[in-house]
Amino acid sequence: MWVRLSRIILRNRIFLLSLLAIITAFMAYQASKVEMSYEYAQLLPKKDSAYVDYQQFRETFGEEGNIIVVGLQDSDFFKLNHFKRWQQLCKNLEGIDGVENLLSVSNTYNLKKNTEERKFEITPIYNEEINSQEELDSLSNVFHSLPFYRGLLYNPESQVYLLAITVNKDKMASKKREKLVLAIKEECELFTENTGLQLHYSGLPYIRVINSIRIKKEIYMFSALALLLCIVTLFLFFRSFKAVIFPVLIVITGVVWALGTMAIFGFKITLLTGMIPSLLIVIGIPNSIYMLNKYHHEFRNHGNKIKALQRVIIKIGNATFLTNLTTASGFATFVITNSEILRQFGLTAALNILTLFVLSILMIPTIFSFYKPPQQRHIQHLENKNVNIIIERLVHICERHIKLVYLSAVVVLLLGFYGISLIKSSGFMVDDIPESDIIYKDLKFFEKHVDGLMPLEIIIDTKKPKGAMNLNTFRRIDKLEKRLSNYDELSSSVSLLNILKFSKQAYFNGRERYYSIPNNQEKNFILAYATKNENSESEGINALHSFLDSTQQITRISIRMKDVGTKRMEELYTDFKSEVDSIFPTERYDVTVTGSSVTFFKGTQYLVKNLFSSLALAVFLISSFMAIMFYSWRMVIMSLIPNILPLIFTAAIMGFTGIPIKASTILVFSIAFGISVDNTIHFLAKYRQELTATGWNIQRSVKRALRETGVSMMYTFVVLFFGFGVYSVSKFGGTAALGVLVSLTLLVAITSNLILLPSLLTGLQKLTTTRSFREPLLHIYDEEEDIELDELKIIDLSKKEEKVV
Repeated sequence: MWVRLSRIILRNRIFLLSLLAIITAFMAYQASKVEMSYEYAQLLPKKDSAYVDYQQFRETFGEEGNIIVVGLQDSDFFKLNHFKRWQQLCKNLEGIDGVENLLSVSNTYNLKKNTEERKFEITPIYNEEINSQEELDSLSNVFHSLPFYRGLLYNPESQVYLLAITVNKDKMASKKREKLVLAIKEECELFTENTGLQLHYSGLPYIRVINSIRIKKEIYMFSALALLLCIVTLFLFFRSFKAVIFPVLIVITGVVWALGTMAIFGFKITLLTGMIPSLLIVIGIPNSIYMLNKYHHEFRNHGNKIKALQRVIIKIGNATFLTNLTTASGFATFVITNSEILRQFGLTAALNILTLFVLSILMIPTIFSFYKPPQQRHIQHLENKNVNIIIERLVHICERHIKLVYLSAVVVLLLGFYGISLIKSSGFMVDDIPESDIIYKDLKFFEKHVDGLMPLEIIIDTKKPKGAMNLNTFRRIDKLEKRLSNYDELSSSVSLLNILKFSKQAYFNGRERYYSIPNNQEKNFILAYATKNENSESEGINALHSFLDSTQQITRISIRMKDVGTKRMEELYTDFKSEVDSIFPTERYDVTVTGSSVTFFKGTQYLVKNLFSSLALAVFLISSFMAIMFYSWRMVIMSLIPNILPLIFTAAIMGFTGIPIKASTILVFSIAFGISVDNTIHFLAKYRQELTATGWNIQRSVKRALRETGVSMMYTFVVLFFGFGVYSVSKFGGTAALGVLVSLTLLVAITSNLILLPSLLTGLQKLTTTRSFREPLLHIYDEEEDIELDELKIIDLSKKEEKVV
């Protein structure tokens, strides 16, 4: 097959290059349409009960994640000049397109009883124009007498004040959201500049937008760094501009095709898919390194350019295809996770890694067939003294110190298992943000002073119309709220009871001691007043719509909580369910605990579980591919050992250093395994070829395989190690961890493949190299096999004549 393919490629080189140019132009047009994702990545499958509960909550009560919170700590907040500047800030923010509502101390409302019309009047506590400190003090006394706002908008002990900005959900799901959030921040920064008071920002919309802006910057940064790294590395290795320009052209074409693929599939750029351009650059370059090394090696042997190019396709086409297939498999397994963001990442990466193989196998031979044969200086890298010294030392170790190699592997294995036992599983809402980042610091500010901002909702279905307005339901809700107040991780709750308590206080002329649950008789009077107020134009405090459904059957308790991590959240979730079940009989009430905090921790657990499954699938698929290639189960086991060991080593490092198992760190294992096994395939493919050439002399075959493929393995390792290493400079902890851990895994993998694998082949030769390995199902061409080149004709366009090799 590969002989026939080589003829087709080299005979039709102009047609193939023209076809690739046309496809690339089409993909470039499609790539221009790709957009950033402005939606929160959904981790749970749509059939999951937690996802269903959350969607039902949103349908009943609306979106709970469209509020940006601004915080201020100011002991002089109620001094006239400070307060008026805060009022002006709120007024300026209200004028921003996309800001729907503001809730802050300066625009709070009070309820006043109108006995003549028997209704509550909603009036602003603070006038727009406050002319004196005395007037402000008087109004502030009224504000402080209203417990409804205490803990909701301010913390009286730490003198922290909040501003809740409700933003338009449609704008937040479009390109306009960045402009909206930056406009809000610009006004707030102007306030800081004028007053010297530091503002703090948080809320899911704010965090998502700021992160998306950073993602865009990092996409360009990582792509540029990866490209620069590849250019420098290729030039240092090959000392030829052609050997730099064309591999770079191949990976850039691959990136264009990847972005075009995303646009065709309707995928958007996320934190993960944003890594694909730089990943393809790093992963695609090794194809060119192996092919160019083989081309130079063949040309040095016999001096025939076309024969050398054909042998590039024939000799390593099969192995290179398998290596790309295994790498793609590592990514493709993410498709089974049912997480849309991971499925898109895995599918796009897998398809385009295989595309890079196609581009490499077509472009390297065809392009170099137009150029003059490599000169002596271009193939001097094959005689690189430093590399050869390293290779010879590796050969010496594999020959003379096999027992030491085995002992070292066992020690690493035992330490690895111990380190794995120390690994902890955890995930935080802002896991990817370092502790030094302002977003993280601001979040901790809110957790310290107002007990966090992560939404937690408890939905109470009374199973009958108007059941939520029953006094017995009120008492049960009050009992649950009192129990929940004992949890340090939770803020004070806001529910229907707060509205009713506020209404009762207003009914008794604003006296603070009446801020309590109304009894049955008081409830009737209060509701009579409240229902007459439903058509009021003001939406500041009215009523009950945000806490009741239209039938008054379902109500909610809204709580903010700290970002406590998935492990603690699981414990709290169990406790909440237990508290609920002890207060609300299941035959009369259907109570659900939901909110973004719940869907996040459930989604993270689900994702971690599925990523373990994807890793197991990756091992199975890659083992199957290698079994097809070598047709020897013993050789499959032999090939897995030097690639499983690095995974165990990396997991142990995570355990010893306290890096937890979470979505971003589990990704490391599937990706690294798919890449590291490439070296094993190349080595074993060359080793099998050498067995035939040396008359089945295993030691000589190992040496010769190590001396030829070892050079390419080290070259590709340098590219991959530093290529993934660039991710370590990311501002996102998950991306940085991915870069560091994959690079570490590849370092151990290259050591294992260059030392442990040859040692296993040499030391256990009778057990591993069997007849089935000699006659594999998938044939690999050996070095001395005759190649029919008589029919291969290449036209020299400069001389307009036909050359027959």
